[in-house]
Order: sequence, then structure tokens, then C-alpha cells
Amino acid sequence: MLPSQVTVVVVGGGPAGFMAAISAAEALVAVEQPVSILVLEATADPLHKVLISGGGRCNVTHACWEPEQLVNHYPRGRRALRGPFGQFAPADSVAWFARHGLELVQEADGRLFPRSNRSSSVVECLRQAARRLGVQLATGAAVQSVRRRSQGGFELMLRAGPSLTCRRLVLATGSHPSGHRLAAALGHNLVAPVPSLFSLALAPPALQDLAGVSMDPVELELLPPGDGASARRRQQDRQRQRGAVLITHRGLSGPATLRLTAFAARELRGWGYRAQLRVDWTGGLGVSALEELFVQARQRQARRTLASWRPWPGLARRLWWRLLEEAGLATTGEQAPRWAELTRRAQQSLGAALLNSRYEVVGRGPFGEEFVTAGGVPVGEINLVSLESRRCEGLQVVGELLDVDGVTGGFNFQHCWTSGWLAGQALQRALLPASPCPGQADQLRPSCDL
Repeated sequence: MLPSQVTVVVVGGGPAGFMAAISAAEALVAVEQPVSILVLEATADPLHKVLISGGGRCNVTHACWEPEQLVNHYPRGRRALRGPFGQFAPADSVAWFARHGLELVQEADGRLFPRSNRSSSVVECLRQAARRLGVQLATGAAVQSVRRRSQGGFELMLRAGPSLTCRRLVLATGSHPSGHRLAAALGHNLVAPVPSLFSLALAPPALQDLAGVSMDPVELELLPPGDGASARRRQQDRQRQRGAVLITHRGLSGPATLRLTAFAARELRGWGYRAQLRVDWTGGLGVSALEELFVQARQRQARRTLASWRPWPGLARRLWWRLLEEAGLATTGEQAPRWAELTRRAQQSLGAALLNSRYEVVGRGPFGEEFVTAGGVPVGEINLVSLESRRCEGLQVVGELLDVDGVTGGFNFQHCWTSGWLAGQALQRALLPASPCPGQADQLRPSCDL
């Protein structure tokens, strides 16, 4: 049975919700302030997103230590996050998890994972911390509706079971529509949600037989669909990214592609996921540097065929063969040209393919592949020092329910840790002036095991 009265209710048992509950409990315990904190999770699996993230490893955060640089990894919310990250940044996350018994290790690309390399370690760390502090958890507890009480606080109606009341409410529902509905009922506007961080489907037969080929670095540029757009429009709307890409059976994926789609999420939605994609397979070498590589190959590898010697080692062999074929150059047999026989015209054709390949984007990756949703409660309606609503007293909004999203690499989790921690600290300040309802703490019992 759920209690009928609680001091703090956190709706959503994900990373931001757990961090808010734990942070509040720790801050209040430190000042010997007895309150009751209840986390309501609609599903049977709290922290499920943590468990499945990173291929079961959980990329907890990223080694981007300076807030000024960290904010550049957030397509939405970049300027607004400077203050919050100044209070709780990746280094603070690393220290927080270390204090709670979880060591994080940094990989070469800056991503930080638990030393165990298992996301279950992160889940267990959070659940143990919550259990130790007396945070209550109810699973299968979906909130149907919420209303502000005239005497202060909130009344929550559950889909199954009786209603309950609380003095403070934290919404941490992620991108689920239920959270949008609750936030709207409490007076908030919503930025329409759109998918972010997804792969790109290209018009066949582009690259289809090269699935599995990866290149790093590659430069990507996204342009509006069609040839009729004005030069000014194309200049204004285009998006660029540089990094690793992975060719799939449908198109392109990999970090650079995901970052590109994150920053262009709303433009792509507006274009109906149709666009032109320019790919520089050299990663930005430029015409002069590429021509110099061709000169060196003609001089030093004159007797070798073009197919047997690539201009630089990082150029994937299968991709190079494809570009040779597209330039009308045989890759096998007696017709396969040698480097000494490379004509100026063929060199120009190869250079254009390497520096300026064009593909037609015809959609995003398979349904459900997108990792994050852009949209939610506008950051202008939230006090980002405390994560408190500017429209509803006693309400806080954290995590992905806000119109904040980051690129892949641990940045979305970092926003969850930061917003949750700040919300918890603010709860301590909000609850200190008043004492809990008489007998309230005594009536609470765990609704399920953490």
C-alpha cells in the first residue's frame, strides 16, 4: 500500500529521478531533517534506460571537464546549462559515484564507464544509495493526473490505487508523453518533441554493399532537399560535423552522423527527413594535400595498381575500390591501371569523389533507433539554479523532460546527474523552514524493495 501523504514525490525512476531523490535525502539527513521521499515508476523496471545504455556498459559521463566546453555538446539548452554545469560538472559526477562505491574509468575518446564495464553496476549503486537513505520506491505506479491543492502541495491520482498528496513534486519522466501531459496540466508550455541522435537512410543503391565499413575522420555537411533552394538559404541552413562514421546497410551511422542529426533534428523534421548530404571522405585534407598524396603515389608506387595502393592507410579498402569503379577505373584484371598511368582527368574524378561525394537522404534510421528526444518543457520556464518551475510553486522539472538534449558520449546522462543533484539540493533549502506533517514519517513503509 502506498502512503497517503509524502513530503516529496519524484515521478519517474530514471537517472535524473534517482539522483534528485538521493541528493535530497543526503542533504536533508546532513541537517537531521526527517522527511519522506517517494519515487513513483510507471514500469516494472526502474533505471531501465541506464541498464540498456552503451550496449550494456553505460557511458556514465564524459571527460569534458570545463563547463564552457561541455555546453557545446548540447544542441538544445547550450547557453542555459553554463550555470548548472558550473555547480555540478563531469568531475563532480565522477567524485559522487566514487563516494558511493562506483569507480569510473576513462576511455581514449573521453567516455567514462564503470570499471566493471557493466551498466548493472551503475543501477545497483543508485539503488543501494536510495535504499540506505530510506528513499521509497513504488514500481508499476503510473500517475494519471495531478492537481495543485489550494492549501499548497499537490494531489496525484494514480492509474491504479488511491491518490496521494505531497508538499513538493519532482517530474523526472524523460521524454515519455505522460510527463508532458503532467507538466502541461501544471501550467507549462511544451516544445514539440522530435527525434534526435539517429542514423541517416540514403537513397539506394548508395553505399549499400559497403555495410560495416568505418572511416575516421570524415566531414559531413547537410543541406536542404532539392536544387531549387536559394544559395542564401542553403548557406543559412546547412549543418556540418566531423568525426567517425559507420556505413550501414541503409545509409550512415556513427558518432559524426549522430551528432549531425542531433544539431539538425528540427531542420530534418521540417524537411520531412529529406536532404542532401555532402561527404568529404578525407576528413578535411583539402585539394592541395590530396593532390600531393596522388603525386607521391605516382612517384613511389608507380608499378602498383590503384586498387592495391590507397592514397593514405586510413582510407577503407572497400570504399576506395567503390570510388575507383565510380570513376570508371577497373580494380582487377589487365585493365586495372597502375599509379604511373593515372591520368589528370581520372585524378580529378577521384579527388571529387573523395572530397565531395553527394548522397540523397531519404529518411532516418529504423524506427525506435533514435536515442534521445529533443523538446519538452522550455528552459526559460525553469529556474536552472534550483530546477524549480517559474509557473508552479513547489514543482521541479529535471532530466530529459526539459528541452535539453546532448550528443552521444555520456552527455545526456551528465545532464541528468546535474539537474537531479541541483534539484535535490534545492529541496533541502525549500524544506528546512518547515517541519514535516506530524506522524507523517511514521506512516511510511517501503512499497517494494529497492
